[in-house]
Amino acid sequence: MSMEATLETVDLSTLDMYCSVGQKSYREHYLHLWENEDPTPYIAHSLEKSVVMQELEDPNAAHYLVKVGQEVAGIVKLVKNCGIDELSDDISLKAEKIYLLKAHSGKGLGKKVLQLIEQEALALKKKVIWLDTMQKGNPIQFYQKNGFVVKRESELTLAGAKASEKAMYILTKTL
Repeated sequence: MSMEATLETVDLSTLDMYCSVGQKSYREHYLHLWENEDPTPYIAHSLEKSVVMQELEDPNAAHYLVKVGQEVAGIVKLVKNCGIDELSDDISLKAEKIYLLKAHSGKGLGKKVLQLIEQEALALKKKVIWLDTMQKGNPIQFYQKNGFVVKRESELTLAGAKASEKAMYILTKTL
């Protein structure tokens, strides 16, 4: 795969694509988290067009299509000024969503996307990137391999999530 990956800012003309790719990639990777494999609570909360349209009006939120050449491979959502615990808003950026379509997984694209997110954070003069990830599964190892460390435990709080799957970690990476 060519690693000419880019983050393209989402606007009203690409909103439908963002929602569609976000929902598809989420369903491809995370159905196991939900009772009856029904991720509706998460999708309704985070990836419905009306929700994302409101978020597009928030200058603190940044939504991107992950592109490889001209092909859309996933989505990213960043919260530009978002502290956690003792880390203040002015030094912290949250990577709230990083979802890649299954067809693009396992090919080095995730690492490239993390590098692009770091570039965004540095351009905003951030010192820390943080994110949540499930305690179970491959993402925790992927993030640790790419320089993130466990800060503390967290939990998925949306209704409908399986109790056995709610355990999460908050990870940070100092830039």
